[in-house]
Amino acid sequence: MAGLNVSIAFFLSVVAICQVVRQVSKRLLPLGVYCGLVRELLRMLMDIGLWGGGFGPDVILTLHFILYLIHGVSFDGASANPSVSLQEFLVMDSSFVATAVKLLVQFVGMEAAGILTTHYWSWELTDFHLIQNLMALDCNSSIHTSLYHGIFVEGVCSFFFHLVALKFQRSDPLYRAPILAVTVTTLAYTAGPFTGAFFNPTLASMVTFHCSGNILQEYVQVYWLGPLTGMLTALLLYQGTIPRLFQQNLLYSPKSKYRTPKGKAVPGLKQTGDNEEGQPQL
Repeated sequence: MAGLNVSIAFFLSVVAICQVVRQVSKRLLPLGVYCGLVRELLRMLMDIGLWGGGFGPDVILTLHFILYLIHGVSFDGASANPSVSLQEFLVMDSSFVATAVKLLVQFVGMEAAGILTTHYWSWELTDFHLIQNLMALDCNSSIHTSLYHGIFVEGVCSFFFHLVALKFQRSDPLYRAPILAVTVTTLAYTAGPFTGAFFNPTLASMVTFHCSGNILQEYVQVYWLGPLTGMLTALLLYQGTIPRLFQQNLLYSPKSKYRTPKGKAVPGLKQTGDNEEGQPQL
């Protein structure tokens, strides 16, 4: 129980510190710097903070739900997920430069969070941290299935996550946040035993790419190709097109919002228009 308390305290401390820094940065820094840099960096720290605590599966799922609730209502659109940033670029909600900056900052945040977590483990506040320090030198892959099944699992997780996010993107955060939190928690519970259910290339890169059991190419296929394919499929299915790449809808025919009223002939009133020969009447 003491180890669990320490881990939860670490998680809540990371959340609290990120929130304080976010509020201060929002007040002091230009809006562009805050949106493109700080909020993505802090979001990445929070994500890794969850993995750094060393929780059991039940606690991880609970904290997953809490984490995404907090993120959904307070983090101003930050994602710390390259597939989300690329989706924003493809739907023309973000420019190329802004997207490139977000991706760069997400990797910087990943490295910073990794350093923070390693330093936290070095304190060996619990028995798990001692074990984690020993395992860090020779960790095992999170892929516990075949390569193609792993790609499929990560792709399906990403597909459902992005489809739900697109469906509720304009909804009130009070409704959207718990819906996304439930979605992420359900996907983590269902797909976790197979691949860890990251469906976040940056997070997977930090947590598992250095582990033995698979080569870099296999990790990239599962944790990058899978989620990006799932994102593209969800976007195409939801909108019928990818605005950055195609100008016309590829799946759905456009429907007019307006209806043309059909007029009724009034008895005794002669209609003006074409005569029987098709010539306009004068």
